[in-house]
Amino acid sequence: MAQLVIEGGRPLAGTISLAGAKNSSFKLMIASLLAAGETCLTNLSQIDEVRHVSFMLQALGARVRPSAGRGLTIDTHSVKAAAIPEELGRFSRASTLFLGPLLARFGRAVVPLPGGDAIGKRPLERHWEGLSSLGVQLEVKDKLIEARVANLHGGHYRFAKNSHTGTETLIMAAVLAKGRTMIDNAAQEPEVDDLINFLNQMGAKITRSGRMIAIEGVKILQPAVYSVMPDRNQAVSYAIAALATGGELTINNARAEHMTAFLTKLKQAGAGVETDVTGIRFFFKQTLKATAITTEPHPGFMTDWEPLWSVLMTQAQGGSKIIEAVFIDRWQFVPDLIAMGARISYFDPKPNHPDRFYNFNLSDDRTGNYHGIIVSGPTRLHAGRFSVKDIRNGATLTIAGLLAQGKTVLNNAELIDRGYEDFAGQLVTLGAKITKI
Repeated sequence: MAQLVIEGGRPLAGTISLAGAKNSSFKLMIASLLAAGETCLTNLSQIDEVRHVSFMLQALGARVRPSAGRGLTIDTHSVKAAAIPEELGRFSRASTLFLGPLLARFGRAVVPLPGGDAIGKRPLERHWEGLSSLGVQLEVKDKLIEARVANLHGGHYRFAKNSHTGTETLIMAAVLAKGRTMIDNAAQEPEVDDLINFLNQMGAKITRSGRMIAIEGVKILQPAVYSVMPDRNQAVSYAIAALATGGELTINNARAEHMTAFLTKLKQAGAGVETDVTGIRFFFKQTLKATAITTEPHPGFMTDWEPLWSVLMTQAQGGSKIIEAVFIDRWQFVPDLIAMGARISYFDPKPNHPDRFYNFNLSDDRTGNYHGIIVSGPTRLHAGRFSVKDIRNGATLTIAGLLAQGKTVLNNAELIDRGYEDFAGQLVTLGAKITKI
């Protein structure tokens, strides 16, 4: 178990560069199974999610070794197994993404139900229905997903609600299927396009037109060398840490087009933002103004940014309405921020068409569950002792600790390492005082 001890009260300043995107890195690793041979991925994030997927690949028989450019070389020649042990799925939500490559190779797959962060039920039926349209049969037995198919064939599937991972699962199942596959209402996240670009470099035939993705199945894919896109979630996290502490930060390789909704809200709040071809500069120039956000699939305000935005709004003047419309429950951080002195109250939005407004299944919701909070500020936070509950919860509490008077102690801090490469160490280079034990 790791522990962070954070001493607040220091504005952050400096320059950093981003590691490869978490939500792209491990998915491209899985996609390497679609070609026989050695694929080399560079600019990978050195995080626990990448390590967990490395273990899964090796359990299937792949050889994984470090390579230049912060990379991994994945040799799939020796992959013989079509089943991943149940214990390897406990700490990762990557397991369902193995279904497509394993079905393409073997016509069958056995993978664990996904683990990972506890941020609300993940509607896996969207994955199942999409795979069924390609001829796949699935069932769940003893926490394992068993899938089989005689021959993958093209199909037409429309997601009733947007699904990032569901779109990626279906793409990987369709690239080697016979015929044409059409995916309607597909996810538009940049990480999905990173996967598409990687597969096309391997020889796939995938095109996108808005939320419609067309895939012409090919007989074979070839290994490739590919550089992972930079992590926009890390960019948002470090930007908020700098702005919340009244500092300034330049992120050299941040891509503004990947986080337009975030940059728009920052400017509305009165933060300083300057972009150019090399990256983005964030700087504090005045007391921030309360600014409302509602989480949405891309190109909207990303759900992963919502906890981080909440702690930033504790330093803004007025009341900020924050609505979580993607996951059923992402308020694990709220009681901890309240314990640190934040003024936060819950409310429940009343949209005219809730089934269209919310991206989760209304049937999965719980009576009395709130989907909105109001953060009132500015508020001086004070230190406390807490246990990290998930990746963004840990990043949020770390930033809150940078604002607080006294020493904040975070237990279970190793959970942050699932999604950030040395988060505490990067903050220290910007002037934070953090000790990792």
